[in-house]
Amino acid sequence: MLQLLRGGGAAAALACLVVRPPIVTKMALTQLSSTKCFGGYQKVYEHDSSELKCKMRFGIYLPPKSESAKCPVLYWLSGLTCTEQNFITKASSQQAAAEYGLIVVVPDTSPRGCNIPGEDESWDFGTGAGFYVNASEEPWKTNYRMYAYVTEELPRLVDANFSVISGKMSIFGHSMGGHGALVCALKNPGKYKSVSALAPICNPVMCPWGQKAFTGYLGPDKTKWETYDATSLVGSYSGPHLDILVDQGKDDQFLVAGQLLPDNFIKACTEKKIPVVLRLQEGYDHSYYFIASFIGDHIKHHAKYLNA
Repeated sequence: MLQLLRGGGAAAALACLVVRPPIVTKMALTQLSSTKCFGGYQKVYEHDSSELKCKMRFGIYLPPKSESAKCPVLYWLSGLTCTEQNFITKASSQQAAAEYGLIVVVPDTSPRGCNIPGEDESWDFGTGAGFYVNASEEPWKTNYRMYAYVTEELPRLVDANFSVISGKMSIFGHSMGGHGALVCALKNPGKYKSVSALAPICNPVMCPWGQKAFTGYLGPDKTKWETYDATSLVGSYSGPHLDILVDQGKDDQFLVAGQLLPDNFIKACTEKKIPVVLRLQEGYDHSYYFIASFIGDHIKHHAKYLNA
């Protein structure tokens, strides 16, 4: 079993507890499952989140290479209604992650069980729909801080508890999670080596999903909305080279419904001269069948930068 405290062993654990008890308490993980897969291990952990004020779960795939060398981390952000389980059981990511020696970390999509009135009333707002923003409106702002969780708390937690982390990381996601991945990369120049998305919500300030979520979490001020909108953020991006890969199914029901708006994002990237490849995939919809079909290409895309 992987040692969850740097240095390993009872003596090291005791030393940590004596010298820095608050940090160890924050960083404590409970392993819920561990399953061998393509020579590595797909694990699920639970912890108390300081940002979200609740218990959170995340999946982590440790490739065979991690048993003998440090490996980079690829963060996946899932879409509406998902938990960490959807991706780790349906996306077929482990084979490619094992091949390229990448650790894949998969958080949940929102806080859960916070006893906020209305948190379970809608499938596209509240539970399972955190939208990867830091909410500023009551009653959401205390718990719904998914942006801070995925960009700061979770990486610190992973780095502190897994000694096999190399220090390099990238990010990708699907739908709401594709929106989250693009926003995280654009708001944090240089933090992620690469970014990609499958059927992302590219311009949430202009679509019904985004307008509903941003009104509830961020209030009526649309200048706040733009700070979590990938298409808006492209215009002010001034960081290092960012090579973006986007896959979109042509038969995606949410593309037809005007929820995803990839053309707006591509136009903004073209005007800013940010390299982006949009691949329109004939016959594919919004489902995990679509994700599983192209996940290998995305992991290869990230491996090019993470293993450089």
